[in-house]
Amino acid sequence: MTFPIAYRVSGREGPEVSTVVLSSGLGGVGNFWQPQLASLERYYRVIVYDQRGTGGSPAQLPDDYSMAMMAQDVVLLLDHLAIQRCHFVGHALGGIIGLTLAELYPQRLLTLVVINGWAALNPHTQRCFEVRRNLLSISVDAYLQAQPCFLYPADWLAQHEQQIAAEEAFQRQHFQGQRNLLRRLEALMAVDLKASLGQITLPCLVICTKDDLLVPWMCSQQLAERLVNSRYIALDYGGHAMTVTDPIPFTEQLIQWLET
Repeated sequence: MTFPIAYRVSGREGPEVSTVVLSSGLGGVGNFWQPQLASLERYYRVIVYDQRGTGGSPAQLPDDYSMAMMAQDVVLLLDHLAIQRCHFVGHALGGIIGLTLAELYPQRLLTLVVINGWAALNPHTQRCFEVRRNLLSISVDAYLQAQPCFLYPADWLAQHEQQIAAEEAFQRQHFQGQRNLLRRLEALMAVDLKASLGQITLPCLVICTKDDLLVPWMCSQQLAERLVNSRYIALDYGGHAMTVTDPIPFTEQLIQWLET
């Protein structure tokens, strides 16, 4: 039987080497982390994966799809690879997966990094998600064409037209499907972790950018305040997808955190 989650393992090997799992946002595919791989692979065993129903992990997601199911897939992957514990790094939706893991399966995590995340939807982010959902109902092309406007700073967009065109073509080729995307978006919009965050005691890094159009930086600040063992970092530039637009400052902060 074929394993249902597409993944890639790279970097160092050996029983003394720690594992870092990288989990993407709503797009779901592991290639989002390409700018971080070379730096992380020098020190860690690195796992990237395509979330169920995206990229190389095809699936028909159920109507009741939830963040708990996304977290269960991470545990399934760790069990498949015989990895007991890992550092988990999640961007947006991936960060919510990490928080859900920390709540339901704390014994599987060493540390948690949440990038441009939240405990519950801010009204602005909810509006943005509703706009994205409405665009998806019009057409996939409309949805994909608008995506960069939510993810990247305007000046960066203006300077990277060819990269954005190539990314849009890749997303169109590997699109997860309207139904799957709606199930994943609905699961994300339903999240409210405010009541349970105080039970998460493992070390957490909460990092954001002040120019994120999709998720206001205050959401990360409020998330960090509710976590009992967290460090909060706000970078000035990079937009929602700072791991792509300005990867060096983010990656330096990440490795410094993992090494402490």
